Amino acid sequence: MGANFMINYEELTAMILFGIGFTTLLFNRNLLKKIIGLNLMDTGVYLFLTSMGYIQGRLAPILTDNLTAAQNYVNPIPAGLVLTGIVVSVSVTAIMLSLTVRLYRRYHTLNLDEIYMYAQNDHSEEGGNH
Repeated sequence: MGANFMINYEELTAMILFGIGFTTLLFNRNLLKKIIGLNLMDTGVYLFLTSMGYIQGRLAPILTDNLTAAQNYVNPIPAGLVLTGIVVSVSVTAIMLSLTVRLYRRYHTLNLDEIYMYAQNDHSEEGGNH
């Protein structure tokens, strides 16, 4: 059992990264820490996909030397998924960071409990004015 984990250390590392990210996302109240946790989860998924897509002894999927059989090459789909995921992750992170900056400018805190409390107070004050 222990030797199996040493052979598959990439998968083990991916699971640990995902677990750390998920725990950070779940238990921290700070928005920046939640964003970091989500990025750690993304990294764990990308590492897992990359390690699953690589096959020892196979070539990159570039046809050379008249080798046209699929069993000679690594599957390019996991690499494409990882690249697409990275682009989406960067975009989502940028949006989350910009919204976090807006929340901080309005409420002067990054703690979700405090932001929720202030937002409830803002909402109740607006309701009382009508």
